[in-house]
Amino acid sequence: MTARSSDRRRTAVPKEPATVTANRRLVLTTALAAAAALALTACSSSSSSSDGRNATASSGGKGAEVTLRIPDPGNSGFLAKGKKDGSLERALAAVHAKVAWTGSAGPFAPAAQALNAQQLDVAQGSITSAVAALAQKPGFKLFAQTEPDQAGEGILVKNGSPIRTVRDLIGKKVACSQGGTSEYLLLKALKQEGISPDQVERVYLRADQTSGVFNSGQVDAWATWGTFAVPAIANSGAHFLVDGKAVGSDNYAVWAVRTGFADQHPEVVKAFYGYLHDNGRKEKADPGAYLNVFTDAGPTAVTPAEKDLAIGVARQRAVESPITEADITRFGTVAAFFAEQKVTKSTVDVRPHLIDVNSLAGAAK
Repeated sequence: MTARSSDRRRTAVPKEPATVTANRRLVLTTALAAAAALALTACSSSSSSSDGRNATASSGGKGAEVTLRIPDPGNSGFLAKGKKDGSLERALAAVHAKVAWTGSAGPFAPAAQALNAQQLDVAQGSITSAVAALAQKPGFKLFAQTEPDQAGEGILVKNGSPIRTVRDLIGKKVACSQGGTSEYLLLKALKQEGISPDQVERVYLRADQTSGVFNSGQVDAWATWGTFAVPAIANSGAHFLVDGKAVGSDNYAVWAVRTGFADQHPEVVKAFYGYLHDNGRKEKADPGAYLNVFTDAGPTAVTPAEKDLAIGVARQRAVESPITEADITRFGTVAAFFAEQKVTKSTVDVRPHLIDVNSLAGAAK
């Protein structure tokens, strides 16, 4: 991501702090299905192409079966449930496609790189991280949005911390991910209070590598979102100094699709969107049913202490929807803010990188 190299108040920590274990690194690997064997006297051939399509003849002679590569959803959420019960596979089968779970879900920056490298076909992130990625040479477009999670994102401090207001952050160290949700939240909070960004020391860390640094007191605060905020609040004695609502966040969640895949398989993108929308509504109605889909023990499990908080945040979440003109206006506000704060070199025009999912060929059930 592009950011000011001249900012003397920013601090980098070692790439692999002692509190970080290797098994938490995000691994994005290509997971293409193997080509099927030739059938007796059939003359068909198989090959794998860079657009993620598996050229295995689908049943019924209806053409090649397409593979949609998605980051593994982990242990909670409707995609995890869709992986376990096969409902996503069935939804994609209606458009002669199947799913390959590739790597693991995590920060959008590495996912954007995987999309650009044709190692991944779809991924979810924030509009803030998408804007930062679009400032580079993007190979993806956005096709769905979820309105800002104003209850689950914000700036965390430890219980008992002397930091009581945003102004108390002056001269302190705040952990954040560069060019994404957390840096956006911090900068929004500082601007709201008329504080220069140079008065606060930004410690750039990947979100999934920050918990130990925050818990050990190496930083004074942590700007983050629900995935990491919920366990920090429930298990580590933390609370929000300010949340997304307090800072007026426009930080939408967005779904991105690799441009080449969208151009060649619009019906698959539309079917996948339909699944997101329908199952997002189901999770919002009964979020407890979507926790600990595979296991209720171990590092991926939502603990009993986290459960009520996770359910409360999930009930306030919006549902995946098409991107409207009103959303585009707010995307533009985020892009302009990042340019003003010199996170990007100029204002990124998001509009050319959007897809109207309602206009795509095919029909999602």
